[in-house]
Amino acid sequence: MKNQQLKWFYLVSLALLWGSSFILIKRGLIGLSPLQLGSFRVALTAVVLIVIGFKKVGHIKKTQWKWIGISGFIGSLFPTYLFAYAETEIDSAVAAILNSTVPLLALIVGLFLFGTVFIKKQFIGVVVGLIGSIGLILAGASLNPDQNYWFGVLPVIASLMYAFNANIIKSFLGGISALGIATGSFIILFFPSMAVLYFTGFFNEAFLAQEEVQTSLLYVGVLAILGTALAKIIFNRLIQLSDPVFSTSVTYLIPVVALFWGVLDGEEFDLLQLAAGGIILVGVYLSNKKKRVKTNA
Repeated sequence: MKNQQLKWFYLVSLALLWGSSFILIKRGLIGLSPLQLGSFRVALTAVVLIVIGFKKVGHIKKTQWKWIGISGFIGSLFPTYLFAYAETEIDSAVAAILNSTVPLLALIVGLFLFGTVFIKKQFIGVVVGLIGSIGLILAGASLNPDQNYWFGVLPVIASLMYAFNANIIKSFLGGISALGIATGSFIILFFPSMAVLYFTGFFNEAFLAQEEVQTSLLYVGVLAILGTALAKIIFNRLIQLSDPVFSTSVTYLIPVVALFWGVLDGEEFDLLQLAAGGIILVGVYLSNKKKRVKTNA
């Protein structure tokens, strides 16, 4: 499969994996606190990645470990907590929608801090997608007026962290395999996540014996293995094949998947949200459309 086709395959795969993550977080919060959910998710992901990717860690240079660590904290650990706290007050689909600000933030961060070349068509596509995302938020707010939308700030902060992370991987970690980046970062994150689990009473036998806790752990287990471990490897590889804006445009497709799961879970949905979802897809297309090269007959 050619790189152009491969990056679209990765993009769609990520949309399915990460789009399903928000409903799994919602289910996981039934028996776990946001800190416990986030920490267990990170710790289990670390174990999985160490098993399958430990050999790749040896290819990481000493000078690159700093960026591996920064990538881990701002690209995984902190956003994991922020989204878990956000979903204690807002719908899973709304959290996914707010996550779609990542491409715009990646573009801005890249332009001002990483020297990314400005591409007009890419910028237009990002803005169109953002308009669609705002439409989804407004439609969701009208359907759920009782939700505390101040908690919507948390996914936006997480999105800004994702934007920095995408540019860091592209700028400083391009020579490392996607599995190596993911494994290295989660080795570092394993220790703080285990510490949080310990101090929140996670390892208490009485706590773990509760039926709702065990059910939540199953949901978070699926989330860690598929939505974090596998997805992180795919995302890191996607960044290396393309660029930060294309890679993070997956966040425009995620709400479509998240809304599907939200509807199945009883979250309300209307035609305005459907129309806004269509605008988002147009934005993805525009931001990644290749310019045609004219040839003389």
